[in-house]
Amino acid sequence: MDNVIQFLSSLSWWAWLIIVIAIVVIRDVFFQKAHTISHNFPLIGHFRYMLETIGPEIRQYLVANNREELPFNRIERSWIYASAKRENNYEGFGTDRDIYAHQHIFINNAMMAYNLDENHPNQFDHSFLPCAKVMGSYNQRKKPYRPGSVINVSAMSFGSLSAKAVESLNKGVKIAGAYQNTGEGGLSPYHCNGGDVIFHFGTGYFGVRDDEGRFSMEKLVTLVNEKPFVKAIEIKLSQGAKPGKGGVLPAAKITKEISEIRHVPMGKDVLSPPNHSAFSNVPELMQFIEDIAEATGLPVGIKAAIGKLDQWEELAELMVATGKGPDFITVDGGEGGTGAAPPSFADHVSLPFVYGFSDLYKMFQRYGLTERIVFIGSGKLGFPARAAMAFAMGVDCINVAREAMMSIGCIQAQVCHTNRCPSGVATQSKWLQSGINIPLKSERLAQYFKTFRKELVEITHAAGYEHPCQFTMKDIDVNVDDSYLSKELDKTYLYEKTPVPFEGIRQLKDCIYLGGKA
Repeated sequence: MDNVIQFLSSLSWWAWLIIVIAIVVIRDVFFQKAHTISHNFPLIGHFRYMLETIGPEIRQYLVANNREELPFNRIERSWIYASAKRENNYEGFGTDRDIYAHQHIFINNAMMAYNLDENHPNQFDHSFLPCAKVMGSYNQRKKPYRPGSVINVSAMSFGSLSAKAVESLNKGVKIAGAYQNTGEGGLSPYHCNGGDVIFHFGTGYFGVRDDEGRFSMEKLVTLVNEKPFVKAIEIKLSQGAKPGKGGVLPAAKITKEISEIRHVPMGKDVLSPPNHSAFSNVPELMQFIEDIAEATGLPVGIKAAIGKLDQWEELAELMVATGKGPDFITVDGGEGGTGAAPPSFADHVSLPFVYGFSDLYKMFQRYGLTERIVFIGSGKLGFPARAAMAFAMGVDCINVAREAMMSIGCIQAQVCHTNRCPSGVATQSKWLQSGINIPLKSERLAQYFKTFRKELVEITHAAGYEHPCQFTMKDIDVNVDDSYLSKELDKTYLYEKTPVPFEGIRQLKDCIYLGGKA
């Protein structure tokens, strides 16, 4: 034995390297059966798998040009990062975008821009831009709510996002005067840092479920009474990433804290069913909405990705017949979002925002219901020109998810579902979260929102309007095809939006709802 030890200790480093290589080759050829490449090309085959794991990063930083990446290209990401950091987000020497490409947006500017008088609110706060409508005003809810910002944080759960990310977002919306949607993971302590909150729940009823997983009105009422910053309730029917399929939170991301907040067991994947147990048809959904509004006093809305319209038409008919219904509707584009989904769902199920929203809005318009509803758009709308187009189509507010994540550090690594998010935004790893500086990141979210609103205000003024709610379909052109290169939106989607009642920014400033009071 001593001789063996002496022999091993006498070996040089390169001899050890040869031994290790030999062991790996023998293992690849004779013992492992899972990987053909490693078997046929021992040792060298491992480099193929190593390169595959860092392929997205190689393409993102070394291969792809500024405009070709998806879901967000480098120019879009850079604009968000620069806006959040209050850096120069301008471009020089003209655009490098192909302005003749399909679906390119053109905003028709006025001959003379809107003229601000010296006492106009936007003279003092260039980013002041509240919603022109009030949630719950038509249905006379006890606690109506006017969002103080036209851009807000979309539904992203604690569990899917890290504690530090959720807290950064909540503190950021407080600074920006916006709201944060909780997502379906329940109300966590990290949502409770002063920002307005829309409480959102899906088929799992996390945070408001009983021991059998059914919806508990008692828990919802208690939550609303204890948390006055909860300004509205949103019922998720479906989401753009995977409509008709329940959500999944992998067991690896479930901590004791998440288990307690969601009222779910640890150690196993949390699967939300595809359907609600609290209602099974449109009339029952209508009654469910009214029951929640009556019990809580808050505006109640629904969120969905859009496909078939037959049940939506049934909802519209009931709204006309009863004078009741949802106070707001969030339309989630089929572009997908922060939720992990099979490619078959993310790529093919439900319509992209512009198609889905235009179909739904036209249908509600036929029934004369558009003035009763606050329409919220979601689906890569976190850029001023796209937001202007959405407002021209009939949207009253927009929600952003991935754009908000990028403003607090997300690098589009696209590993949200693995619990290995390198930026700490979409992971429960304490080590990976440790790099998030909450005061800094909350300021960056707020600055992104302020920059976004400022540029949207400037675009609105360039078009001759005071508020983006005044945009019409004729104010936006979009490239359609080679035979008729561009068309105004009303000719493209075959409708004109209903005018939004609007008396001026000053009137909105005087009527912002805080704590349910004008």
